[in-house]
Amino acid sequence: MLHLARQTLKRVPSFQELLQGRMAKEEISVDVLVVGAGPTGLGAAKRLNQVDGPSWLIVDSNETPGGLASTDVTPEGFLYDVGGHVIFSHYKYFDDCIDEALPNESDWYTHQRISYVRCKNLWVPYPFQNNISMLPKEEQVKCMDGMIDAALEARVANTKPKDFDEWIVRMMGVGIADLFMRPYNYKVWAVPTTRMQCQWLGERVAAPDLKTVTKNVILQKTAGNWGPNATFRFPARDGTGGIWIAVANTLPKSKTRFGEHGAVTKVDADNKKVTLKDGTVVKYEKLITTMAVDSLVEHMGDKELIDLSKGLFYSSTHVIGVGIRGERPERIGDKCWLYFPEDDCPFYRATIFSNYSPYNQPQASTKLPTIQLASGAKPSSTAPKEGPYWSIMLEVSESSMKPVDQKNMLRDCIQGLINTEMIKPNDEIVSTYHRRFDHGYPTPSLEREGVLKQLLPKLQAKDIYSRGRFGSWRYEVGNQDHSFMLGVEAADHIVNGAVELTLNYPDFVNGRQNTERRLVEGAQVFGKNKKAVD
Repeated sequence: MLHLARQTLKRVPSFQELLQGRMAKEEISVDVLVVGAGPTGLGAAKRLNQVDGPSWLIVDSNETPGGLASTDVTPEGFLYDVGGHVIFSHYKYFDDCIDEALPNESDWYTHQRISYVRCKNLWVPYPFQNNISMLPKEEQVKCMDGMIDAALEARVANTKPKDFDEWIVRMMGVGIADLFMRPYNYKVWAVPTTRMQCQWLGERVAAPDLKTVTKNVILQKTAGNWGPNATFRFPARDGTGGIWIAVANTLPKSKTRFGEHGAVTKVDADNKKVTLKDGTVVKYEKLITTMAVDSLVEHMGDKELIDLSKGLFYSSTHVIGVGIRGERPERIGDKCWLYFPEDDCPFYRATIFSNYSPYNQPQASTKLPTIQLASGAKPSSTAPKEGPYWSIMLEVSESSMKPVDQKNMLRDCIQGLINTEMIKPNDEIVSTYHRRFDHGYPTPSLEREGVLKQLLPKLQAKDIYSRGRFGSWRYEVGNQDHSFMLGVEAADHIVNGAVELTLNYPDFVNGRQNTERRLVEGAQVFGKNKKAVD
């Protein structure tokens, strides 16, 4: 645990430096340095700020906090999140912090998830495996046949599935595997399902109930909503990124360093020093870092850990946005997000982003020119015209096992929207957006646990707590609430030795409502434990 008593220090320049007119860069000392101002880093800072105990500082290379939960705005005024993010939670502490940051009812919209899978030119309600009653009869037979075989096999199986592919076949059968699960998951993860382990699944994938599915097929009924995000919240303004800007605003500005002068260039683990881009050196006792762990060990220059990290695999994510003039079509309706397993489009998911908030796109009175028709044809006029407007956000994965045509991706995605009847060839496109995120998904590969069980403890032995979506590399606790709590729990562990449940017991935290910590009550408990770290 942490021994406190450090103060912020500034190095006094030497006479020679003064003589030469060069002020030396400052040196800062803190008990806990937090690197990264995404949900994990902000969670750590929020928890550390609750008690008059360890000194701390949070740094980030971006001027705007949010990390992979940030939001971009196009010149035309369309908002796009960094991928598909919605707010649902397993933790009361997370809820408290979000509600403190955005406390008004008018700050939020609450939605019922309306999601479908595009298959055989039909919209099948999500989750697909529970709604095969909506498929053509021939496909229903294939899926039911596979599910029956899987159920019979499960009765005699005495070993666990060796990979995700085997899990799919055992749980759902070959029919659903071939029609949906294999092609869809390849499009998402950019690796074959045979290269992925299955310990991560938990609440992520719905296992079908054979009796219920059979009944629904016979009665031609659909199954109800499933999963932790069946109901979700979305901020009224500023997208998901607005949440994290608001959370960051609850922290003292004197303890934040956001922007180029907060960029980390070197981590000296032996001497517990971090060098920032402007030359500032920050000395620390404990380091909570949310950098991608493969990038962290490169910044450390530790060959052993670099070699170890090469066993981790990740995919990149392309986020594409299309802003369209016109009333939202009836065929789109109030859909939230949609899944695309087939090869008639490059994207695996589409989010009707304009459905989340009326402020995610320009107001109808805004005049914008048409830049092209969806078919690629030039518009008859490029004179600015009023709306209304609606928008679609698309996600495309990329890896060494799934290369993409980046140059033509926007064109191919728009064609994919036409192919899947999301838009019409003569729709007027008034705005486009395309951004690539190198680290998009931390892959739960077969090798992952073998690497993490060595890498994370080795770092922690150096007083480095690598946490977050790519810091701890566990997708099963990679949502916004999980990521935030990874930071909170790391801070608690440093200050009073508390167990990091989210990092170490994902199934436990995902299987319950975690109500032990509260923002106000938690501060009192946290304060009482202060003596343990003095």
